[in-house]
Amino acid sequence: MNAFESVAAQIKGDMLAYSLFSLARLFLQKPERYDVHLAAKPETPLYQLGENGAISADKQFLENNAFRFAQKDFYKIDISQSEPIKGNFTSVARERTTGTLLGPTNHHAYQPKLRALYEQRFSRRMSFPDFQRQIEIVNDVDLVEKWKQEAQTVTTFTTTREETPQSFTSASEAEKHFRQTYLPSAVRTIEQTMMDGVSSRNLPDRLLGRAIENAWTTQTRSPSQMMAELSTRFREAGLHIFRHRKGMLFVSPVRVRALVYEETTVSPQVRAIVETIAANPRTNRKDFAGKVLVDLSGEELEARKLSLASDLKWLISEGYVIEFNDGSLDLPRAKKKAEPSASSVEAAVSAAQDSIPQENETLAAGTAAAAKENAAETAATTEEAEMGGS
Repeated sequence: MNAFESVAAQIKGDMLAYSLFSLARLFLQKPERYDVHLAAKPETPLYQLGENGAISADKQFLENNAFRFAQKDFYKIDISQSEPIKGNFTSVARERTTGTLLGPTNHHAYQPKLRALYEQRFSRRMSFPDFQRQIEIVNDVDLVEKWKQEAQTVTTFTTTREETPQSFTSASEAEKHFRQTYLPSAVRTIEQTMMDGVSSRNLPDRLLGRAIENAWTTQTRSPSQMMAELSTRFREAGLHIFRHRKGMLFVSPVRVRALVYEETTVSPQVRAIVETIAANPRTNRKDFAGKVLVDLSGEELEARKLSLASDLKWLISEGYVIEFNDGSLDLPRAKKKAEPSASSVEAAVSAAQDSIPQENETLAAGTAAAAKENAAETAATTEEAEMGGS
């Protein structure tokens, strides 16, 4: 189980909410917990040795060190012991910067080893005379003995990619063969690659390693990329992401939601729990019982505590109450009712204004009709009166 699966399983194992910001920092603390994505820019291409070899932004650096990085991919390396070195030696030559022992200057292997070290490590940055100035003669019995043991060790390089294997008894001969046979097609340009965090901390290219370290420092201060990645992964794992406390992101196995009394019927005890948390946000669970259960003692207090624990567990499991991993309790943020926009208000006012003349016309028509009916009734009454008088 990797780091993410372990954390996701822990979150699913309880009903607590965890800060996504804190979890992102937790993953960034150790390189075993994250991967690094490298993407090349047009002005700074990336180069890789083979399909899965060393990566660098400096092609020349990769070519200069290709044999050292990839020799095990092209050669079978056998190490054996030769006969003990004969002779009485009191000093050895040593290269100052690397500490490499070259042996006594009067030994037959000194000159070949000196030349091989120069070709392998120093020929591309200094001349041979300058390199020779870095050689010192050391009178040390222990170093002489160490050189003898190293000189007894014989390393044989045998090719593994040729139909007829070739063997070389020195690293310089094997590197010469490597550069002639494999190097021209060994280095390739890549646009992007993914590597684990541990490998990113051990890149041979120090400049590229420093760039990754700077990116890691930036992410540690503000882990936005890690938070976005974790949000996606947590949702895929069936967990819920929500905002709370000034818009901060949290992850929980429970889908949080505000309790609406008009939609959910609850007991007075449950209502009291919700109202107490609303009045005391971020209250600690250990202190919560004392805020709800007042003026109680003895058996009644113990019974109410059990009932309180049961009701609180139900509220948390339903998402009506949030319990954070630090032990605090809070209510989900209530959704704000959507306010009418300015454009919709203007449209409503305009429609109302347009309807006023039409309403006035209807009122005038109704008034005229009523007047006609009253006039007719008056005339009829007058006619009846006149007829009766006669």
